[in-house]
Amino acid sequence: MTTPSSNTPEAPLEQSSTDRDITDAVLALVNIMRRLRDPQDGCPWDLKQTHASISPYTIEEAYEVAEAIQNNDQTALCDELGDLLLQIVFQAQIASEAGTFGLADIAAAINRKMISRHPHIFDKEKQKDADGVRAQWEDIKEKERAAKGETSLLDGIATTLPAIKRALKLQNRAARVGFDWPSPDLVLDKIREETTELEEEINKAKPDQKAISDELGDMLFVLVNLARKLDIDPEDALAGTNRKFIQRFAHIEDMAKAQGQSLKDIDLNQMEAWWQDAKRLP
Repeated sequence: MTTPSSNTPEAPLEQSSTDRDITDAVLALVNIMRRLRDPQDGCPWDLKQTHASISPYTIEEAYEVAEAIQNNDQTALCDELGDLLLQIVFQAQIASEAGTFGLADIAAAINRKMISRHPHIFDKEKQKDADGVRAQWEDIKEKERAAKGETSLLDGIATTLPAIKRALKLQNRAARVGFDWPSPDLVLDKIREETTELEEEINKAKPDQKAISDELGDMLFVLVNLARKLDIDPEDALAGTNRKFIQRFAHIEDMAKAQGQSLKDIDLNQMEAWWQDAKRLP
């Protein structure tokens, strides 16, 4: 399926021992997956899987990689990257059985893409600083999107991304052509406007759940924009708040346990007092 690309850097004439280890280990994984998918003697569960059925696992493994990085756990990171690699090999094996593409095609495609997006390295163009390389990367990706027939500036942003991530990508893409607020203060004004509109929908005599959902979505979208204008990743900001919530709620649980009580038997005022205590803890 795959033919060598003329743009691919020539491979070294002799492989190092590390290169051979990589080749051997990846081929071993490929052969394990082939055996698991063998129609006669394979694993019944693996044989039932499709691209769609293992897609959630692929996403889950990517998140577990991110968690290992966040925890600075190199042992876990190695393990989770292996799980993610398995997902790629699994998807490739399913495609290979259907005759659509294989692992070599996947590798060849990303090789071509990386070489195309780094002309300052592979075509010996004038070296650029990090900002220049980033701008060049985006320009090249825009040309790639045009070649695929994607005509809108917002085409090609995956619909399956988490909503906050997708909102951020949409906003960044629009900002490239100047469709953006000049300052965070104007975004704050928009948040106040959206808050008023949400309150009006909530306080109607007959609240419309769809309208409330729309207004809440508008507010969340603007909050993402505020984070972007402040150069803060909204996903990271929310993740930090989630961690704080867990720590502070754990304090409430500990206080209840120390008194031999169930949380269900403690009133909200007491829980709020413990919550305020937790906020003062280091």
